Order: sequence, then C-alpha cells, then structure tokens
Amino acid sequence: MSELRLSDIKGVGPARLKALHEAGIDTVSALLAYLPREYRDLSRVRPLGELCAGDEAAVRVRVSGGAAVHRAGKLLVIKARVSDDSDTMSAVWYNQPWLKETLVPGREFLLYGKVEARFGELQLVCPAFETGEGLKPVYKPLAGITPRVLQQTILAALDAQDGQYEETLPETLRRRYGLCERNCALRNAHCPLNHDALAAARRRLAFEELLFFQVGLWLMRGTKREGVMIDCPDARADEYWKTLPFTPTNAQRRVLCEVLSDMRAPFPMARLVQGDVGSGKTAIAFAAMYAAVRGGWQCALMAPTEILAAQHYESAQRLLEPLGIRCGLLTGSLTPKNKRLAHEAIASGEWQAVIGTHALITESVAYNHLGLVITDEQHRFGVRQRTLFSEKGSSPNVLVMSATPIPRTLSLILYGDLDISVVDELPPGRTPVQTRIVPEKKRNDMYGFLRAQVQAGRQIYVVCPLIEESEAVDAKPAEVIYEELRTKYLPDLRVALVHGRMKSADKEETLNAFHAGEIDVLVSTTVIEVGVNVPNASVMVIENAERFGLAQLHQLRGRVGRGAAMSYCFLMAEPNERLRLLTRTNDGFEIAQKDMELRGPGELLGQRQSGVMSLGAGAALSDTALLKETHDAARELLRSPNSEDARAVITRAEALFAERLHDVAMN
Repeated sequence: MSELRLSDIKGVGPARLKALHEAGIDTVSALLAYLPREYRDLSRVRPLGELCAGDEAAVRVRVSGGAAVHRAGKLLVIKARVSDDSDTMSAVWYNQPWLKETLVPGREFLLYGKVEARFGELQLVCPAFETGEGLKPVYKPLAGITPRVLQQTILAALDAQDGQYEETLPETLRRRYGLCERNCALRNAHCPLNHDALAAARRRLAFEELLFFQVGLWLMRGTKREGVMIDCPDARADEYWKTLPFTPTNAQRRVLCEVLSDMRAPFPMARLVQGDVGSGKTAIAFAAMYAAVRGGWQCALMAPTEILAAQHYESAQRLLEPLGIRCGLLTGSLTPKNKRLAHEAIASGEWQAVIGTHALITESVAYNHLGLVITDEQHRFGVRQRTLFSEKGSSPNVLVMSATPIPRTLSLILYGDLDISVVDELPPGRTPVQTRIVPEKKRNDMYGFLRAQVQAGRQIYVVCPLIEESEAVDAKPAEVIYEELRTKYLPDLRVALVHGRMKSADKEETLNAFHAGEIDVLVSTTVIEVGVNVPNASVMVIENAERFGLAQLHQLRGRVGRGAAMSYCFLMAEPNERLRLLTRTNDGFEIAQKDMELRGPGELLGQRQSGVMSLGAGAALSDTALLKETHDAARELLRSPNSEDARAVITRAEALFAERLHDVAMN
C-alpha cells in the first residue's frame, strides 16, 4: 500500500496543508514523526494540599473567588483563587482576558500546570484547562494550527493508514533488543494505551533514530580525504612539557600523544578534547601548535569571544614565543589598518600561530601552509563554522575543545564524527571551589563576607538569570541587583553591570576593566559563562540559582577558583536536593549526567545537531543504557557491512542522510 498524501487525510484542507508545509511537514510520514514533546498524566489528580514548588500536576478545583485582572507592563494578568477539599491556591494566566468570564465562583475545572513559589505564596502558573483522563500528548505548537486540531490531524493520519507503515529495522535486531513493531510504536507514541505502552513506543523510536544517526555519521566519516601529514614525533611532546613551569598530568600526556598520532596520519585529524574547567586543555592545544610549527606548518586557534581570544594570545606570547614561534591576534574590532597588516602577516606566514575570533574564517583571510586548526569552546560553534575554518587549508588537522562536561556515553552520539579524548584529571594542588546554598534570610550575612573578600584584595561575580524586571518570572534581575549593591549594600565598592544587550564594545570594555582589577563586583547575566579568566576573582554569587540547570551552574562556578586563593560559590536559593549535589561534588561529568536525567538533553544537542535528530531521540538521550545499546548495535552491524541486516540499515541511513553525504562528498 502506497503512502497517502497529506491532502488525503480527513480535515486537511488548503489552509491546514499550507501550515503543515511551512512547518516542514510535507508527507504523512513526516507528520507522524512529529512526536509529542511531553505527556500530561490526567489519570492522577493530586490534592492542592500536597503540592510543592516545582511540581507539575493535574488538579480538580473549584473557583472560590472572582477573577481579578490587572496590567503589569505589557502583560495582562488574570488571577483567581481556586480550592479543593485540601487547600486553596492562586492560579495565574497572562494575556487571556476572556478567562474573566470563565472563572466564575463555584465552577469546577480540571487544570494541569506547574506550581511555583511567587511573591510569598504557591501559585499555579498558566495551567491548562483539561478534559478526559489518561496520558494526553502535548505537541510543540505549529503556526496556523491549534494544538487540538494538530492532534486530530495526527490521529486521522494514523487511522487512515493504520498498520501499513514499512518496518525499518531488521527483525533479528528487533528481537535481540526487545523492540516493538513500528506501527505499534507510532500508535502508542501519539495515543498511548498506558505508561508501559508509551515506554515501549518511545524506546523503539528512539533506538531507531539513534541507530541511523550513528550509521549516518559513520558513512560521512567513510568519505575521508587525504590531508595534511605533520612530522611530529612523540618526542615533541617531551620537548614542550619541559618548557612549562609545571608538570603535566598523566591525562594531559595521554591526550597529547593521541593528538600527535592523529597529526602524523595520512588522513586529517578530527578530534574533540573534552575536559572539565581547569583540566589543562589549553596547554594541550598549545603543545599541538608547537608540534605543528616545528613540523613546518602554520596553525590557527579560534575562540568564541574577543576577550577569550585575547587571553589565549597573551598565553601564546608567554609560552610559544620564547620557543621561537611568531604569534598574532586577529579580531573583528581591529582598525582597518591593523586588520590589513594582520591579513598580510597571516598570508605571508610571518605569523606561524594565529589566534582570533570568527574573523579567522572570513573570506578575506588567506593562510600560508595551514596544517592545524583549533576551535575552543566547541559548543559555541556550529558545524558550518568548523567546516569553514577547516576549508581554509588543504584538509588541515582539526582539533576542537570543550569545557562543557558531556557524559561520556552521550559524547559517542553527539560527536560521532569526531574521535574523542577526555582530560579526566585535574592538576594537583588545585583547590576545589567551596559551594554553599544561601537562603534569602542569610543575604545580609553574605554581603558582609563579600566586603571582607574585597578588602582582602579579591573580586566578585554576581550572576542573575534576567536583565530586567518581569511579571512572568519571579526573579531578581541584574539591573535591580546592580542598583541595590551600588546604592544600598556595597556603596563603598566599585560595582559594574554587564549583560548581553549592551553594545559589544561596551561589554568588552567592562569585562576588560574587571580583568584589570578596576572593578570589585561585576553584576552580570550568563554572558560571563564562557571567555572570562580572572584569577583574582574568588567569589561567584548566583541569584535565583533554582532557575539554572546544574551543568550551567557548574560552568559558572568554574569562573572562580583560578588563582591560589580559596574560592567560593554562593547559590542564592532555598535548599533542595538538586542544588545540594553541587555542594557535594566538583565533578563536571557527574553533574552533567544528573542534569540530563532531570532536565533532558536540552542544549547539549546545540547547533551542530540541528535538523538531524527529532524529539524522539532527543527525549531518550538521558537514557545512558539505550545510548550504549544503539552504539554497540551500530558497531556490530558495521563490522559486517555486507550482511543482509547491515545492508538494510545502511541503505536506510543513506536515504535519510543523502543531502549531507552529498555535501561531504563535494567538499
């Protein structure tokens, strides 16, 4: 049976068809691949009295007082008291004035929403009005189609071609891994019979997608071309380490040997060096640059911000120039004259080690015998940027670095087109950052501690989740914290503010002033998460810490503890088990694993995976057992690529990745 067209599905007229096409859904298969982003369990109705902040639940309530409407800036706020036999609570909605007529005292509703602690009370925030029971799928909204209509359209598509979708996995593979049949999986993903049926459906669809993704990456790697071979014996590593004022860790020695081995090979290196903050990745990068230049090649290092590029340049001048390597800095803020001189120095080979920002990959930059390119903070760059960088030479070696701690098994999936080295050891003597949870009642005591730290010659970060006030979010914004510190709590100290909406030049100026010790307290948004290295900063205060993910809190904490002084991180929040993990460990991989289990993979997929993996696989990335199973299944199939099962999977992967495989072949 051939697949129906979207226009054959009941209820899909010209307007709905246009909306689906604009969302990138052009076939019935694509429609059914648009999986729910979450499920609401309406079968378990919870009493208000047992709910806590952070809970998401279905509640059956009656309106106990008329709705009040008021304006807060651009928001129209609708607020009503609701109650059941156990308790009473406020419920809040935004920009839905018609609800005033609906929220009549005495009426009963089934609501589903999240409970938040706001303005001294628990509130149900923007709860949905529900009907029915069981597991209700919730889809990411599509422009031009209401959620109810989208669900009806998907159910109509399931009914129209029920049981007729082609199986995409070999039966022997399904049996070995206990996977349900594809039609059963699609049906239960969109309208699950129960929790067990949903779990089986999601496991099957995620397994399939992760398997094809890994095989597709293997196919892309199979198109490797010959590239730059650099004469860099392992003795180069010992030469470099002897020039440093410290002894490298065993992890640094091991990873550098892996890098040099790749650089000697006939195919271009494509390696990710992953390590926690302070593990010494930059020293490995400079060692690779030293080896490349000694082998007769030029090299370049790209950082995501000008201040981080400048810091790398200063380090290169200190470590590489005494070894006879000429270094240069190229950023977008150079004057036209200095930019022209920089381009000439790069093209002529005068600069053997070039360090900079995105300016390094602009068309006007020409290199001289480029053999090694390095990108720092890989998660800030998309694959397109990395490709542009590597195309600046004749298939140079590519080394990418990331301090974002991604659990090891997940790295096999996200960076399947890269070899992976993990710097899993911190240098001896590094003092762990002391992390404490500070509730609001202890705020004044903390400010006294901050003043003492500044008097001892230290500097302080204060990070906020917002820039300005918002009625929709109960959190102190950076602008308010800045004014309070400057005028009320720490008026005798030099306090400054930096955030993402500032002009780049103003932001850089403020960050440079902090780096130079001209600012005591820097109030900021997460703009300082990457690219600021101030060894004199000894305290990190994170406002509304409950609003950040654990991995992000760990990254922010890594901004301090870079000098010899004892350093501290204060999490401004009410204590909870999630935040307590940060007080118990400084292991970024352990923290990231827990964060993923709690929140899902989120931004770990990043730009690099855009358009490749859907919500199905994304939702399962926190399932490390499934990640390992699909990784092993892919490797087993690829060991016998001519077997019937392997050919079926490879053919399917080739069809799914046809466009990207063509792009790789053309480069």
